[in-house]
Amino acid sequence: MDELTREFLIESQEGLDRMERCLTELESRPDDTALLADIFRSVHTIKGTTGFLGFKRLEKLAHAGENLLGLLRDGKLVAKPHIITGLLELLDGLRSILSNIEADGGEVDVEDAELIARLEELQEPDEEPQPEELSAALTSTQVQNPLLMAMAQEQKQAVVQKKATAEAVARPRPVPQAAPASGSEPAKGAAAVTTATSAAESTLRVDVALLNRMMNLVGELVLTRNQVLQATAADSKMTLLTRRLDMVTADLRESVMKARMQPVSNIFSKMPRIVRDVSQLLGRKVRLEMNGQETELDKSLLEAIKDPLTHAVRNSLDHGIEPPEVRVAAGKNAEGTLKLRAGQQGSHVIVEVSDDGAGISAEKVRKKAIERGLITLEAAAQLPDRELLNLIFLPGFSTATAVTSVSGRGVGMDVVKTNVEKIGGEVEIESRLGKGTTLRLRIPLTLAIIPALIVRSLDKSFAVPQGALSELVHLSTEQAVEAIEWIENAPLYRLRGQLLPLVFLDRMLMADTRGQSREVGDIFVAVLDADGRRYGLVVDGLADPEEIVVKPLSHVLKDIGLYSGATVLGNGDLALILDPGAIAARAGVAMRAEEQIKMGDAVVEAEEAQGNEYLLVEVAGRRAAVRLADVLRIEQVSASRVEYIGVRPVLHFDGQLLAVEDAGGILAEARGEMQVIVVVCREAGRQIGVAVSHVLDVAAGSDLIEAGTAQAASGVTLLKDRVTGIVDLGSVSMLPLPEAASEACVENAQ
Repeated sequence: MDELTREFLIESQEGLDRMERCLTELESRPDDTALLADIFRSVHTIKGTTGFLGFKRLEKLAHAGENLLGLLRDGKLVAKPHIITGLLELLDGLRSILSNIEADGGEVDVEDAELIARLEELQEPDEEPQPEELSAALTSTQVQNPLLMAMAQEQKQAVVQKKATAEAVARPRPVPQAAPASGSEPAKGAAAVTTATSAAESTLRVDVALLNRMMNLVGELVLTRNQVLQATAADSKMTLLTRRLDMVTADLRESVMKARMQPVSNIFSKMPRIVRDVSQLLGRKVRLEMNGQETELDKSLLEAIKDPLTHAVRNSLDHGIEPPEVRVAAGKNAEGTLKLRAGQQGSHVIVEVSDDGAGISAEKVRKKAIERGLITLEAAAQLPDRELLNLIFLPGFSTATAVTSVSGRGVGMDVVKTNVEKIGGEVEIESRLGKGTTLRLRIPLTLAIIPALIVRSLDKSFAVPQGALSELVHLSTEQAVEAIEWIENAPLYRLRGQLLPLVFLDRMLMADTRGQSREVGDIFVAVLDADGRRYGLVVDGLADPEEIVVKPLSHVLKDIGLYSGATVLGNGDLALILDPGAIAARAGVAMRAEEQIKMGDAVVEAEEAQGNEYLLVEVAGRRAAVRLADVLRIEQVSASRVEYIGVRPVLHFDGQLLAVEDAGGILAEARGEMQVIVVVCREAGRQIGVAVSHVLDVAAGSDLIEAGTAQAASGVTLLKDRVTGIVDLGSVSMLPLPEAASEACVENAQ
């Protein structure tokens, strides 16, 4: 069952539950217009949605019920008991069809002619039938209906009608069928009714305000956990309690965040209608392709990108995809293609809007920007084409030659950029003239809690989001003097053969002192990727990574433009959260040329390059290599955190148990708070750790050919001109089974 149908079933069942409650109240308050309006809305909503989903039988039955309810709502009929009885039969009929859809994915091919005729008969403004008339009118099919039999019997005995109907409603009612096969058919219909609400029963709707409140409380809990962990780090008696607190907090945070996540399909599903309407209005032929609709995003962020995505789609249809005759003249298919793609990359969700239209002329953008006074002639002449394309995000910019109902007023793309940046996202645009345009929205998974690296500069702490962090490099004073090169007062570091621009955080935060001093001491370089710019942020020191709770900034700090938020660290200090993209822009770091490659090609090239790269480590005095593609992260932990299941050393991270390979005996020799390095790797769907003495470098490896053969030697690579063994992650044994683990824990305890 697709997500849209499932959502429809849940909403419909909730509507029918509400309708049933209202019908029971309507007998005592037949003139209550609010109740009638609520019942009408429930049936009207079902009818309106069924036309879109293609459930014709359900639509036909709901339409008949809507006609009757419309007369009641308008005061042309009075909600007498026999009409309420008919509406309850309608309720059961709708539930039966919904049950079939949930069970089989579609409707059962059965006509509801008898029930529809009954509803149409009730639309006639006749008087309510008397008990004698009701008894005489009972047909053989109606005799099987316990509700009508109860009504007739109670009316004959002159018992109050309200009580009779209420008791009858409390009992299961048969679902009318076109032609019951046997006397047992009503019982089957009643059974179907009891199982029809399974989709609704498995889901609970929660107000977003409550979820926001829960996230805020979890954020405060994370802050408290960080402070407790730091305060009790030296107290061995508190170790087990703090570990338990750490695990429970992590699980709770993850659960609350999952509760806020929704699939991108919730907004993608609105796009086919927009594409259809706009393309017809503009005379375009467009085929829409959507991928990655299962990608999940925080609900508040999903709502925030709804308008930007709509603007982007409308602009692609208006400015991108050409009219059919123009496309044919250019040698293209008359039908254009618009692609919506979503996918997760690290701590961000990437949403792309791509078209195969005319593309954007950088020269045309340059001329328009100068004409509208958005940029000077001198500045425009110095901008490269990629930077020129970003001018379309300026307020008031438009390349349209005429104002239409779709575009041309100079609003839209600036709204896209502004709204996305409000939620901490980024907007990128790529275009090739005559080939098409891609607009990329880079959205953070969540705004509340993020992993961050804590750095020190100017004797203060700052947080760097780990989503932008590629690697860390430590340079001693001697190494820094040799490795850092200066070109016209711009520092560069040669990282694995490639020049990496450096940004000294202390100099950026202070007054501009570039060129006044080139003295460099012992430093750490955080290699960051932001907005297509790769650079090294030079800081004085590093602290342990933390999960931080993002707090908003005041307007004064926002205006500085280097920070994206603030947080409270585990030691109680306040820290500002650095904005890697803003720092790169302020420092004038140029965009990498390879960033101009389309995302799909770039991913393939990155995977191919990474498959030949290794993490060079030292294990008990010997060099070893771990495939970089298998490395998830590098952890530095105290030896006291290491536990054993039998003879297998284990660690727990984020509530999960991690088996650690200790071939060099590093963990066995470590004691107390001694720090040990664990390389966390991915292997065949599981995660394992490898204890190492030192992490040396990342380098490309080369295959070695066995002498006298044409075959590559397995298990080794040529790394930095030395033969180096590759760690075989597949040979690391798995954790013991639960029974064996329990026995091992008992033995350890004894």
